[in-house]
Amino acid sequence: MSMLHDGVGKGAFGELSRFRGEFYDCLIRRGDALFELTDAVLCADGPVRSLVELSLVGEHRRGHGGLYAALARGRIDVDHMRRALTAVPLPRAADGRLVLAVDITCWLRPDAHTSPERILCHTYGRGKDQHIPVPGWPYSVITALETGRSSWSAPLDARRLAPGEDAATVTAQQLRELVQRLIDAGQWRAGDPDVLVVTDAGYDVPRLAFLLRDLPVQVLGRMRSDRVLRRACPPRPPGTRGRPPRHGGEFAFGDPTTWGNPDTRTVTETRLYGTATARSWDRLHPRLTHRSAWVVDTGTLPVIEGTVIRLDVDHLPSGATPRPVWLWWSGTDATAADADRLWQAFLRRFDIEHMFRLFKQTLGWTRPKIRTPEAADRWTWLILAAYTQLRLARPLAADLRHPWERPAPPERMTPSRVRRGFRHIRRKTACPAAAPKSSRPGPGRPPGRKNTTATPRHDVHIVGKTDTKTPPAKKNPQVIHPRPRRTG
Repeated sequence: MSMLHDGVGKGAFGELSRFRGEFYDCLIRRGDALFELTDAVLCADGPVRSLVELSLVGEHRRGHGGLYAALARGRIDVDHMRRALTAVPLPRAADGRLVLAVDITCWLRPDAHTSPERILCHTYGRGKDQHIPVPGWPYSVITALETGRSSWSAPLDARRLAPGEDAATVTAQQLRELVQRLIDAGQWRAGDPDVLVVTDAGYDVPRLAFLLRDLPVQVLGRMRSDRVLRRACPPRPPGTRGRPPRHGGEFAFGDPTTWGNPDTRTVTETRLYGTATARSWDRLHPRLTHRSAWVVDTGTLPVIEGTVIRLDVDHLPSGATPRPVWLWWSGTDATAADADRLWQAFLRRFDIEHMFRLFKQTLGWTRPKIRTPEAADRWTWLILAAYTQLRLARPLAADLRHPWERPAPPERMTPSRVRRGFRHIRRKTACPAAAPKSSRPGPGRPPGRKNTTATPRHDVHIVGKTDTKTPPAKKNPQVIHPRPRRTG
């Protein structure tokens, strides 16, 4: 570790120790056991496959009973934890802008019939490439993205969606609170570029931009290829009577005759995608008709104008046939440089998938068979704290690679490689957890007496609905050609 003796290494050690101290202060009840459990996740050899195996790691000085009791009856100050995550150094784009990616990932629990508040989560590519709803706990996660090709990101917040909650409303409230914490922590100041929020097609991007219109935030998201937007109304001739129209002509994504000439057009040569062509059209908005989701004080549905960007590439790294990507940006009057910056920022959104894969396959986020959602929330925050420590230890880790792996410079180290050397880094950082005290095990259940209390079972809910009944499946489904969506 060549960087341990210079100023960069000392600053990195100080930042890592400071966060570990803040993290320990967030653990209100059974903090020592929860803190050592997090260190066991970071110092375990290989991927985490079960909770009981973590009790055998040398950094975990307590038994497996204390481990389960900490998750079941521990307590974490979530507000303090959120402030600690926003206080660490965050990655930024090339222009100094904060780029936030928001997505929903699911902790699937199909066989946990005694676990409450499970929701049908849509999974992709399971079985014969089918979209199958599986019961589980969905979590809305917000991360800060880096610039350039990287598998790193900075998780800042996570919230489990409860039955009956709307994903757009929850995400808007989550982003509003996060932006305020970033401002309080000094991560954003007056005069800085607006924070860019990047979403995928599962979010209603215009509605999200409308809910965050009073914040220094810009929203960029992908839209379905069958959407139909409206242009701005042309100026009315003088002397025209009647009610003025609110919508102009149609702009159908699937009908090139409605596009007209683009306002900007750029061609960029890329290494992974070949020639990337981006075209943008200014001041396009959806025609809103569903008043149930658009509750405003004035009673008039708003007109939310933005910029539409169409991205076409020659080929994909996977070899699949490329399809055009339609993006909607909440800003207007976009230049050619803005269009290039936006579609490149959208491609960086997929870095969050690397983080989710590390959570589930290496750190063991979805491995424990936890019964209550409260314990699942505690385990989720421990995983976020563990990943943040890996990110802060990035300039300190040595390249402990396998013989078949290529050497990697410090700036190209992956989270898995940093985790291999975290056990050596941990010895030089602050470890506020106290040593365990000797105690006797409890009496437990008397011999020969069975548990006569049956655990209650809970139904599975549907996202966005309060009822628990699953709609009946259609018999003999027919292939229906998609039609353009002419409403918002």
